[in-house]
Amino acid sequence: MSTSQPLKNKNDIKKLEKYFFEKKEYRNYLLVVMGLNTALRISDLLQMKWSNVYNHEKKQFYSHIYITEKKTGKHTTILINNATKNALKEYRKYANQKTNSPYIFFSPRKPEQPLSRVQAYRIIQNAADKLGIDGTISCHSLRKTFGYQAWKEGAEPALLMSVFNHSSYHITKRYLCIDQDDKDKLFYKLNL
Repeated sequence: MSTSQPLKNKNDIKKLEKYFFEKKEYRNYLLVVMGLNTALRISDLLQMKWSNVYNHEKKQFYSHIYITEKKTGKHTTILINNATKNALKEYRKYANQKTNSPYIFFSPRKPEQPLSRVQAYRIIQNAADKLGIDGTISCHSLRKTFGYQAWKEGAEPALLMSVFNHSSYHITKRYLCIDQDDKDKLFYKLNL
């Protein structure tokens, strides 16, 4: 079984987002945007309800998502950034017309249930294939992409370890999928 890889090329990230947005598949667009911007596992994303992101009384989105991770049982707080908020707004218009499911990523056949992990995988993997994105791309690639791109922007490894709720730096290092090209760029750029 192949290990999923992050999207290292920012153009591939934009292509994946654009693919769903232009097809007006706003649920899938939001799945990609939230996966890329929250660093959550797909199991946590799919269980997300509107009440996690939207205050119905005040009719506004929260500033943060507060959840307990399914895998680790750890509590985490995630800022809802502008990209995520904009995607949520776009999808909310569409989702409210379709159903009043409590789940953000509801199953089309059973709106009272979330989308399955298998279906989410098919959505991401099929789009990556159609777009010709190289590598083993899956839902987990979205989480890894967050880490890789944050690392490229200068995020400290200890901070990424905390974001991912990893128990060791070794696990976080594996997530980043640092390869020879990344090492070559460092040596080329440094020139002391």
